[in-house]
Amino acid sequence: MKKKIILIILLLIQIYISFQNWVLEEKVWSSLEYKFATVFSAMLIVFLLLLLFKDNIFLKFKENALYAKMFKEFNKGYGGKIAVFMLALIFYAAFMAPFIAPYSPTEIDYANMTYSAPSLEHWFGTDDFGRDMFSRVLYGARIALGVGFSAVLVNASLGVSLGLIAGYYGGKADMLIMRLVEIWNSIPFILLALAIISALGTGIFNIIIAVGVTGLINFSRLTRSIVFQIKEKEYVASAKALGASDLRILYNHILPNSISSLIVLGTLRIGISILVVAGLSFLGLGIQPPTAAWGTMLNRGQEYLIQAPWMSIFPGLAIIITVLSFNLLGDALRDALDPRQLD
Repeated sequence: MKKKIILIILLLIQIYISFQNWVLEEKVWSSLEYKFATVFSAMLIVFLLLLLFKDNIFLKFKENALYAKMFKEFNKGYGGKIAVFMLALIFYAAFMAPFIAPYSPTEIDYANMTYSAPSLEHWFGTDDFGRDMFSRVLYGARIALGVGFSAVLVNASLGVSLGLIAGYYGGKADMLIMRLVEIWNSIPFILLALAIISALGTGIFNIIIAVGVTGLINFSRLTRSIVFQIKEKEYVASAKALGASDLRILYNHILPNSISSLIVLGTLRIGISILVVAGLSFLGLGIQPPTAAWGTMLNRGQEYLIQAPWMSIFPGLAIIITVLSFNLLGDALRDALDPRQLD
């Protein structure tokens, strides 16, 4: 009964927010960010309705012994639950920012171009241009999550592919690939990022490339070690005997059995990527003003650390909470997906 009451409250809140923006303010399809927010809002309403009226929607997962053990391991500690709750709020803020932000993140108050302390009108205060900090932190979540996930996707695609080839073929191919990866990994990240950004220029896409091509050794080494264990299994030998190609064996038999460990590493790498992107933006190498990015806001806030500490505190807290949540989620997933716990 308590769960249904909570779901009803959440559904009413989401319907009210959607009605306010779709009907009263007519923010539905006027720009790309409103389109994303509209689609996300509609999907969320449908999802809440399904949970409310189709309470057996996840019944088949509960009846599956493997999934039941996974959920049991995941729920053993509070870390995973806290991480899911915090990340749900962060993702909601990122997707719904155009609907829930009280002001535009780049709107300058020319009548009051100075910082002001947190108040009922501006919950997180304003910066030195009179821009609302709460709105900028909300929009900054979109940059952090978008760049973080994209960079890890690039990183995982390259690292996993190299690890699959090195582990499956072994010998000279393994030695050559892993030595090249180790040489690449030995280059200091800041120097590598400086070189890439200097060559390509600043911008979100270039930041994704700069962050995505670093740290390949994590995914490649993990994948390589898993492939060494799996390629000797009987089902791999059977696939070879049936004439399956190496590519088919790698992506249909070996990779699916490696996915649990890669998910855990990917989750942890997202937090690291968000921290790296914020660091680059803080140094002036990442997202450029006036785009609302947490690292850029920290860079600006350091000049007013005494007079207006809120300009640094709230973006800094956003980075800490997001990175910590991904780390807690990664730890919980590692315990839940550990094959030794699921036997």
